[in-house]
Amino acid sequence: MDQSPFSRRDFIQRFGTAALVAPSLAGLGGLYGCGNKSSESSAESATSTTSATGSERKLGVALVGLGLYSEGQLAPALEKTKSCRLAGVVTGTPDKAQKWKEKYNIPDKNVYNYQTFDQIADNPDIDIVYVVLPNSMHAEYTIRAAKAGKHVICEKPMALTSADCQKMIDACKQANKKLSIGYRLHFEPHNQEMMRLGQQEVMGKVNKIIAQNAQKQENDTPWRLGGGVGGGGPLRDVGIYCLQGAIYTKGQVPIAVTAKLHPVTDPEKFSKVEEGVDFQLQFADGSVADCKTSYNDKYNQLRAEAAKGWFELSPAYQYDGLKGETSQGKMDIENVPQQARQMDAFANCILTDTPTTVPGEMGMRDVQLIEAIFQAAKTGTKVSTKDVLQVLDPTPKARA
Repeated sequence: MDQSPFSRRDFIQRFGTAALVAPSLAGLGGLYGCGNKSSESSAESATSTTSATGSERKLGVALVGLGLYSEGQLAPALEKTKSCRLAGVVTGTPDKAQKWKEKYNIPDKNVYNYQTFDQIADNPDIDIVYVVLPNSMHAEYTIRAAKAGKHVICEKPMALTSADCQKMIDACKQANKKLSIGYRLHFEPHNQEMMRLGQQEVMGKVNKIIAQNAQKQENDTPWRLGGGVGGGGPLRDVGIYCLQGAIYTKGQVPIAVTAKLHPVTDPEKFSKVEEGVDFQLQFADGSVADCKTSYNDKYNQLRAEAAKGWFELSPAYQYDGLKGETSQGKMDIENVPQQARQMDAFANCILTDTPTTVPGEMGMRDVQLIEAIFQAAKTGTKVSTKDVLQVLDPTPKARA
């Protein structure tokens, strides 16, 4: 993990935190995320996480890190969930703790800081720990949560190294707890439609995918630029959506990657992380995915070009306002609360004891591919993924 002159509490107080293959599609209107069994179980009438009422029980979620993503997305989403609820928070900032306690009626016993975090093991109100910390802190808090006997959702990217990913997977398995990665777009109908169209070859074989995601990054979240505890950069942060989108649209894991870093136009801002990177995923059937990401531009697209037409999302990866179109016309698909669907799906996996479709193995696969992309960019050579991938989880399969 990155070494930092700041303590976790200093980092959180000074900067705040920010967040940021296998969904079975049984129709675009339902919940997705559990394997084999239905995840439609409703828990609307449940009010306590301590009552043993089977699938009628709402599971308690504790958010670890109260930065922009927790505040702006996850907490509001938890007010819309059917199978889980906001039960606790973990923060190093007393003012934030007080604010959240008052706003969400969280009892004192369910509020933790980073020194008291491990005491969460003694709290039956909390079933799920959601790790929403800077990337370099994901591994530590996922492992500690598992050791505390809690199921875990970890934000993407899963960790900075595949070795850390394996430790996280092992810790959750040893504790007999489920681990899910925060891949919200697997539960979003526009992206699910891209999976269906691509994997079922509705318009013929997909020959080329274009996946692009970039944002103008400033110093409001310094860890993204390598400050504080570090672990940022556009490839890990927003480029991972391109990697994911290409794989779940094609329904295949690439066999090789090539990559090239963008020229640095602002040496001060991009002294610790890449400014951007172009990378290509090459698949076994000869098709490719041309991807690019940057912290100094704006684009947001997922496009597939097939033998008999094309289909795309633009924007593709945002929290809301996604739009889709095909060579046959516009996609008439409603935007939904993505994070609520994601968390409900995981809660239902726990309640029904079924596997999540966005497991730690998928997160590890993506970190291994990111490592391969950096290796390809550094060496200027094609990197075979068979030499990189230690985990080949099932490729994402869509069905009608």
